Amino acid sequence: MATTPRQPVPALALRMASRIPFFTFGYRPFFLFAGLYAAGAIVLWLLVLHGQLALPSALDPVVWHQHEMIFGFAVAAIAGFLLTAVPNWTGRLPVAGWPLALLAGLWLAGRCIVLAAPEAGAWPAAIVDGAFLPVFAAVILREIIAGRNWRNVKVAIPVLLLALCNLAVHAQTLGLAEDSAQPALLLAVFLVLTLISIVGGRIIPSFTRNWLVKRGTKRLPRSFPVLDGAAIGLVPLVGLAVVVLPESTPTAALAFAAAAAHGARLALWQGQRTAAEPLVWILHIGYAWLPVGFALLGLAQLFEGVDTGAALHALTAGAIGTMTLAVMTRASLGHSGRALAADRATTLAYLLVPAAAAVRVAAPLAGWHVLAYQVSGALWIAGFGLFAIAYFPVLVLPRRSG
Repeated sequence: MATTPRQPVPALALRMASRIPFFTFGYRPFFLFAGLYAAGAIVLWLLVLHGQLALPSALDPVVWHQHEMIFGFAVAAIAGFLLTAVPNWTGRLPVAGWPLALLAGLWLAGRCIVLAAPEAGAWPAAIVDGAFLPVFAAVILREIIAGRNWRNVKVAIPVLLLALCNLAVHAQTLGLAEDSAQPALLLAVFLVLTLISIVGGRIIPSFTRNWLVKRGTKRLPRSFPVLDGAAIGLVPLVGLAVVVLPESTPTAALAFAAAAAHGARLALWQGQRTAAEPLVWILHIGYAWLPVGFALLGLAQLFEGVDTGAALHALTAGAIGTMTLAVMTRASLGHSGRALAADRATTLAYLLVPAAAAVRVAAPLAGWHVLAYQVSGALWIAGFGLFAIAYFPVLVLPRRSG
């Protein structure tokens, strides 16, 4: 892989990056922020649910919770991943130093102002929070285009569409649109899932193959371009159908088709052979939430007894939460020069986050709504809190050499 940039990085950025390891790579600030915010935002949400806290945010509390888990937590993880992956794709040096610090600061400013700004501050909140994704997309596109890496321009498209969804949420708060927040939030979920489908299809079979080859296994992961394309394409289609034709047979059919496509895709990746390596099997568990979530979503369109919220939490807390944790841990270890091995803290986090999703999905289906919030929330906080504590030195200290 080439490491020499095709054009120089500003000297000031390089000097800052050399002095402050935290700003040498995008995964460092954004993965740490994602872990801390995943836990912290749910702490606030549980306090709100129990009537112990009133959020000053201009957003409705439910909208704030949904918005921050997507545009706060998930977007931070996406930013950390893409800012780290794009240099590998393009052969250019990473965005580092003061440009990275400013980008991370913009994300952080958005979180603070969305939480703290009352109704009178809805415009500043919309402007500051709404600026991050367009700026981030511009940075990513600049690097991809400068590196002539046309194949990966497509990863910027969901980011740009996420920016529009974010603006639509704020538009309702500002009184510029009626009932735009919930459709926008739903579409945003499926855009994040689209990115997971794209990235998962690249890294899961690749990492699994590498691990199995080292052990002399002959049955290796397989991929079929037609199946991959269908599985990825169905994700945004299901999202549009859920918004435009909710509780309908066509939407159920699309959801079942997505479940089948992603299930078939996962079955080809030989995840059942990776039980000895947590860093690999967690990727398969994370991706498995996609067929589970889409199947539940299909059932929810047809039967009143199946909660749509449970299906959506299978896709969000399950697929997004687990895949995010899996990618953040592996990428942090690999890029910081650590051994690619899951310690006890990492493995425990791998158990806690999927367990949180499982409780959040199963408990409402059994009628235990309070349990869904309390137990799943505690498991989620513990899982991502453990990640933030265990990986703080990995993300903050200099890269290990040798």
